[in-house]
Amino acid sequence: MAIISAEKVKFYYENYENSDNQGNTPQKPVLDSIDLEIKKGEFVAVLGHNGSGKSTLAKHFNAMLLPSGGRVLVGGRNTADENEIYEIRRMVGMVLQNPDNQIVSTIVEEDVAFGPENLGVEPGEIRRRVDEALKTVGMYDYRLHAPHKLSGGQKQRVAIAGILAMRPECIVLDEPTAMLDPKGRKEVLDTISRLNREQGITIVLITHYMDEAAAADRVVVMESGRILLDGTPREVFSHVDKLRQVGLDVPQPTELCYELRKHGIPLPEGVLTAEECVAALSMLLEETYADN
Repeated sequence: MAIISAEKVKFYYENYENSDNQGNTPQKPVLDSIDLEIKKGEFVAVLGHNGSGKSTLAKHFNAMLLPSGGRVLVGGRNTADENEIYEIRRMVGMVLQNPDNQIVSTIVEEDVAFGPENLGVEPGEIRRRVDEALKTVGMYDYRLHAPHKLSGGQKQRVAIAGILAMRPECIVLDEPTAMLDPKGRKEVLDTISRLNREQGITIVLITHYMDEAAAADRVVVMESGRILLDGTPREVFSHVDKLRQVGLDVPQPTELCYELRKHGIPLPEGVLTAEECVAALSMLLEETYADN
C-alpha cells in the first residue's frame, strides 16, 4: 500500500530575472513528470546532485510545495486540497538540513512538545509523547538542557523527536546529516534506521552520501528533474558509469571492486559494504592459493 504517490508531477519556479518585454516570465521545470510511489514501511533514499530536484520533490510530500502539474497523494489525500493539509502534515513529518531552523524553545522537552501542543493534544498525553520520543532517539537524559548547547547530531535527534511526538506515519528528512561530523551523521542514521526497523515508520531520506543510501531498502536517483534510476541499492549502484555521468559516486567498496574487475580480477558485482568487499577478496585469495 502506497503512503505517498506522485503522479505526473511537474513543478516550476518562476524566473523573474529573465522576463520578456511583455512581462511574461519564462519558467524552468524543476520537476518534470515525476511518477513515484512510496510504500508504507519503506526506507527510501533519494540521491541527486545539487539542482537535480530531490529537495523540491521532498517538499511536495508534506505539502510544503504544491505541484504545478499532476498531483501528490498522501494516504489517498490530495496535497492540493486545503481541507486535507492538517492531516497530511500530521501523517508526514519533515526534518530539515539545519536543525537550528526547527528549534523553537530554550529547553529540549518544551521544543519536542511544541508540535503536539499545536495539534491540540491534551497535556497528559503530550507528557507521555515527549518522554517516549526523547527515549526513542536517545535524548531523554537531555530533556532539561538548552538545545543550543547540544552538538549538531544531538540537535538533529531532538528535531526528529519533535516530529515523532506528533505520531507521523512517515518522516521525510532533507539532507539531515549535511552539516554534521561523522559521529553526528552516525547518530542520526542509526536513529532513523531503528525507527524504520522497529516502529515501521516510513522513511524518505534525501542525501548525497552514498553510504547512507546503501543502508536504505530502495534508492531513487534524480537528474534534471526526472527519475534516472529506481531500485534496490545493489541494483542502482551496479550502474557505476551511469552514476558517474551525472556527477554521482558509488560506495567505496563498490567502486574498489568495480575498478579491480576492470583490471581482470574476478570479483562479484553488487558489493556494497566494506564487510562484503573483505569477504569477496578473502574468497578470491583462498581460491588462488588453493589453485597453486
